[in-house]
Amino acid sequence: MSKILIVDDELGIREMLSDILTDEGHTVYTADSAEAARVFVLQDKYDLILLDIWMPDTDGITLLKEWGQRRLLHCPVVMMSGHGTIENAVEAIRFGALSFLEKPISMQKLLSTVEHALVVGQRQNTFARYQQQKEKSQEPVVIAPAPQRLESLPVLKIPGTDITLDFNRPLKELRDDFEKAYLSCLMSYENCQMTKVARHAGLERTHLYRKLKLLNLEIPRLGSDLHKHTPLKDTLAHDSTPDPDHF
Repeated sequence: MSKILIVDDELGIREMLSDILTDEGHTVYTADSAEAARVFVLQDKYDLILLDIWMPDTDGITLLKEWGQRRLLHCPVVMMSGHGTIENAVEAIRFGALSFLEKPISMQKLLSTVEHALVVGQRQNTFARYQQQKEKSQEPVVIAPAPQRLESLPVLKIPGTDITLDFNRPLKELRDDFEKAYLSCLMSYENCQMTKVARHAGLERTHLYRKLKLLNLEIPRLGSDLHKHTPLKDTLAHDSTPDPDHF
């Protein structure tokens, strides 16, 4: 249910209101002074506050005005008094109170006032959320600046190979050149150990050899300068199933 704060310096009033509202399923908190009420409001938010006007340390209207000035009111406030006047009620409403309960408070009057105040509070919260969403939707859209136009497309020479990636060429041709450069560098890095090359490339060995043949890419000869190559067809002719210990 709802969280309700009762602020009244009279113990009997606090206990009576608390018992009635607790029986209705609400969670009730009580403060016996304005100072205690300040602490409650700073520490938590409530769905309704029942606030007595006449208290020894600070009167309820002054406390209500203080909360309003500090923007601490997030729920309806219903004022209570056994000696209230029309002027008190008008002043309380001017500072943000929703309504006024005159003591002694009957159960029927209490429950109807609380029910009405909670409905008003729910409507206020719904409207506040709507306003926040509306303001958020109206925030200016930040458009990223367009990337600076290149004066020319790059041509990249791959170190350790005779392969050049020319971005002026069609994508399919460039893709083949990239795969050649990638596998050439990988074979050099793994010292032509094809099991490691296949694992690094994420390929099955048979798929790797098929890819090398398709790209017409030669495998560097083992134990020699890595820039000297052996045609793939000669390697396959020598041993159709290469021994991983030799690679």
